[in-house]
Amino acid sequence: MLKQILLLLGLSAIAACAVAELSLSGTRVQGGMLTGKTLPGAKVTVEGTQVRVSKKGHFLIGFGRDHGSESLVKVVYPDGGSESQTLQIKKRDYRIQRIDGLSKRKVTPKKIDYDRIRKETAAIKRARKRDDSRTDFLNGWIWPVIGPISGVYGSQRVLNGKPRRPHYGVDIAVPVGTPVKAPADGIVTLAHSGMFYSGVTLMLDHGHNLSSSFLHLNKTLVAVGERVRKGDIIAEVGKTGRVTGAHLDWRMNLRAARIDPQLLVGAMPEQKSDRNEGRGKK
Repeated sequence: MLKQILLLLGLSAIAACAVAELSLSGTRVQGGMLTGKTLPGAKVTVEGTQVRVSKKGHFLIGFGRDHGSESLVKVVYPDGGSESQTLQIKKRDYRIQRIDGLSKRKVTPKKIDYDRIRKETAAIKRARKRDDSRTDFLNGWIWPVIGPISGVYGSQRVLNGKPRRPHYGVDIAVPVGTPVKAPADGIVTLAHSGMFYSGVTLMLDHGHNLSSSFLHLNKTLVAVGERVRKGDIIAEVGKTGRVTGAHLDWRMNLRAARIDPQLLVGAMPEQKSDRNEGRGKK
């Protein structure tokens, strides 16, 4: 009897330890991303799909624009014990954004454009396939440029009066030539001189199949395969591709989920005015 009691107490202690060895931080909302930490060697599945776990036990969970109200996370520990959590995912209300004055061809491409579009889409998909053990995402995030936000994640786009796919990034309206900084450490996976829709385009991989894309650039300043650090200047803002004016469109993907960059960096910092910098300009 004593042995049975001790065994039960031991199992209870193991279970309590296991619960303590799973933590999740981030925003549980559509478009959000969670950073998880568990025991090294544990296996994690999210909604039935196994996700990468780093040697130190870090992993990522992402929720797309239209994710349902729940997400099931299961962890199997190295000793064979397991734990499941059903996460409650908050629904968001999305804006409708109307953009007029675009080139008709950029809204409704001609037949001769589709071969080019298919090739560019394939190149983007190849760049997004990278999935390695780097944990660059753990070093924090900054805004790539500072300025007025002119477009937000998830908004339904109406282009030249025609409903189109939702917008999956955050737009920051700043002049052509404004330096673009790497929002986090990463490796360059795509540097394209001009795509049909997104113009000059740059992509960074942050590890664990998490990537950033920077659209409508004036030019890129880094090459594919190059390692960059948070804060490095990687490109210049432009007005290339399907745009009506200069701005940076910053998008992020975690595996198949398109996530909201704003949820990682928080509120846009205030811009320093010329007066604040002591230049005396108006």
